[in-house]
Amino acid sequence: MTTAPVISRLFIYTAIGAVIAGAAMPHHAAAASFYLQDQSVKGLGRAYSGEVSDQGAESLWWNPAAIARSPNEIYIGENSILTSATVLDHGSSITYPGGARFPTSGDGRAFNPVEFGVVPNGAVSYRLNDRIAFGVSTAAPYDFTSTYASNSFARYNSLKSRLTTIDIAATGAMRVTDWLDLGVAINTEYTSANLGNALPNLSPLLPDGQETLRGDGWNVGYTVGGQAHFGAWEFGASYKSAMDHDLDGTATVSGLLGPLAGNNFSTAAKAHFTTPWIATVGARYHLTPQLTLNIQAERFGWSEFNAINYTIGGANTPTPENYHDTTSGAVGVDYAMNNRLTLRAGVGYDQSPLNPTYRDTRVPDSDRMLYTLGASFKVLPNLTVDASGAYVAFRGSPTNNSTAFYAGTLAQTTVREVSDVGGNAKILSLGMRYNF
Repeated sequence: MTTAPVISRLFIYTAIGAVIAGAAMPHHAAAASFYLQDQSVKGLGRAYSGEVSDQGAESLWWNPAAIARSPNEIYIGENSILTSATVLDHGSSITYPGGARFPTSGDGRAFNPVEFGVVPNGAVSYRLNDRIAFGVSTAAPYDFTSTYASNSFARYNSLKSRLTTIDIAATGAMRVTDWLDLGVAINTEYTSANLGNALPNLSPLLPDGQETLRGDGWNVGYTVGGQAHFGAWEFGASYKSAMDHDLDGTATVSGLLGPLAGNNFSTAAKAHFTTPWIATVGARYHLTPQLTLNIQAERFGWSEFNAINYTIGGANTPTPENYHDTTSGAVGVDYAMNNRLTLRAGVGYDQSPLNPTYRDTRVPDSDRMLYTLGASFKVLPNLTVDASGAYVAFRGSPTNNSTAFYAGTLAQTTVREVSDVGGNAKILSLGMRYNF
């Protein structure tokens, strides 16, 4: 039996390709695909509707101009993301060489495969003088962990998936005129992945093999932004660049038996992919001294994530992803009850960039609605505590796709996955702002 081309096909559907794309699991409650928008506790309370046009260190992720006229400030926040998801098998099957077709064995249900997550973030800003300020912020814009049991019907798409990023931004901002502020930031991101899925052997009587990938890397991008202030109006706009990511690590295939045994290996691996640019515009209007109205829209350049290019054992192969650009939007309000307590509420909508052809149990991303409440309480003249909560409703996301393992050889084995994924998420956030 000829199996020489196996390795090249194995990794078209590996953790490098499908897993990195698989950050679309519902863990990412507040934004689509594998982008995690939970970078501001105060912002969550109004569904992130006012961040690009607001001021202070907490808004640095959205606009580097946010600190141009704000006081020296330290912000720390923590977001707990509690997902509730059910994945149900609706007739998945596996076809072995020769055409023998069987239902995919194992448990046909998976409850809450996405692990609960805690996402911290923070920022500090410092004024050099009345016109120039500097800041440093940290965020986790792409982050998820999901786990399926080794006997799950979904195991050929996913077993263990972990993707973590840490973004460190160095920011400079300037108050150019009485009404105009400008800012720029250099974003340095560390990315780490630990990914794996099962591989079918050539008989339903044989145990599965497994493939895994571990890798990490550092990359750099930038953000530019501006704010305009006209009486009761505050306007903001920013552009966050697309960022190339390069991961270096190890790919391993193990547990293949019989004619496939010669394809067990462990070798150096590389992966290259690009995360989207993000263009954001928004406005805040102080309708009264107590009531502020917020609106914000974001355009995501997800078409940058058109493929993942990987190198394994010296072979270079692209994995198509074919994401499409999307638009999200939100509206919200801030209401100052008094000089110490401010209440917030907001509603947001986010589109999924995923091509339905590529949706599977690792990638069940769908459009979503975000409903939020929040509050800020000034404990001391220079210390404010923020708290917010959100409910995220996901549109149903069925999967119906086929994957050919060992394609182009006599060992070709096809897994067809038919399932339905449903769920929701709750976000609970707590943060603190200290002026000095």
